[in-house]
Amino acid sequence: MKRTAILLIDCPDQKGIVAGVADFLARHNANILHADQHQNAERELFLMRVEWDLEGFDIDLEEFPRRFAPVADRFAMRWRLERSDRPLRVALFVSKHLHCLVDLLYRHQSGELACEIPLVIGNHDDPKRWCDFYGIPFHHVPVEGGKKQAAERKQLALLDEHKVDLVVLARYMQVISPDFVARYPRRIINVHHSFLPAFVGAKPYHRAFERGVKLIGATSHYVTDELDEGPIIEQDVVRISHRDSLEDLLEKGRDLEKLVLSRGLRWHLNHRVLVYDRKTVVFD
Repeated sequence: MKRTAILLIDCPDQKGIVAGVADFLARHNANILHADQHQNAERELFLMRVEWDLEGFDIDLEEFPRRFAPVADRFAMRWRLERSDRPLRVALFVSKHLHCLVDLLYRHQSGELACEIPLVIGNHDDPKRWCDFYGIPFHHVPVEGGKKQAAERKQLALLDEHKVDLVVLARYMQVISPDFVARYPRRIINVHHSFLPAFVGAKPYHRAFERGVKLIGATSHYVTDELDEGPIIEQDVVRISHRDSLEDLLEKGRDLEKLVLSRGLRWHLNHRVLVYDRKTVVFD
């Protein structure tokens, strides 16, 4: 696996951005492996992802911000630099529905997800047997009535202790507080068992069944202070019919949830997501 650097950029749309970035990298002996861009004409915004091989690149990445500053200033860029040889440390949060957790643990063990999972946190103890099976430490932090702040303090202390970069809510059925969200902006991914923005909140499959819809879906998105309103990373749908029972909807929904959560997590781990306004660009 190549050691690569990934540069993610957004800035006002204008001439010369691609040439400026490419020229800078070429002057420092970068071999560009992937380059993609998107222009939002309505907002006059330019977004770009560039990945290059670090073999032969003549700038130490610690020096990159200073050396790249003239280009960034010229185009008023917001940017960040990532690298493929530093996998993110991911904490999984879960309640009683275990299908997403077990799916992610399997994908991680099989090498499909390029990350480290130092711990799983659950507000019930049901997930422990699966965490033991996959060799991942499990921490039971119950959320009792009126004691949510205390539970979140314990959770945040565990995240700090394990130097967690990203939190994934693998069907964690608790609303995260604004203070918690502020600690991990755009670094909390949730899966919602509905094709957002339809059927937000609890029991979406039940309400979809009552409405007789012909499609159900699932959504992975970043968590914000607004419930189920965060920028969407990935979605998928499946067709249903009048023959499907509520149990059929729940079963098909579980399959979708596993898919969209693992895809959304993979895009984030591979540094392919840029957020702007309430939207995302996912570079494929």
